Amino acid sequence: MTKLKTYTATPKDVEKKWYVLDAQGRVLGRLASFVASRLRGKHKPIFTPHMDTGDHIVVINASKVVLTGNKWDQKMYYRHSGYLGGLKSRNAKQLLQKRPEDLIIHAVRGMLPKNSLGRKMLKKLKVYPGGTHPHEAQKPEPLQLG
Repeated sequence: MTKLKTYTATPKDVEKKWYVLDAQGRVLGRLASFVASRLRGKHKPIFTPHMDTGDHIVVINASKVVLTGNKWDQKMYYRHSGYLGGLKSRNAKQLLQKRPEDLIIHAVRGMLPKNSLGRKMLKKLKVYPGGTHPHEAQKPEPLQLG
């Protein structure tokens, strides 16, 4: 009787591609979960939880992302300076005006593993507020959400 072995990907098995994704008119949470899944590599048959098997994702038009309901005014983003009374807060509308790419980065970061592997995966995400990006040399393929 033969024993079946579980396949484990090695770094030489992983082929990382570049994709460009247009965020115009997309709902933030649905976009973020799709991007997080692609960064982890869960769409590939060689997915291994302890390895970085995902692809590079370039998100353009981050300033045209959509939130549903009253989230533009009610959703808050916090940061703390480390000093007493150093808690700063902004709502989603203010963050969109100041740094629109941070909306997507923050949402995707929360959907990745909270360890060094998650930080490594997040580095493969490139977000730009406009319709252009400097990664043409990598020949990114267009990616459709869904």
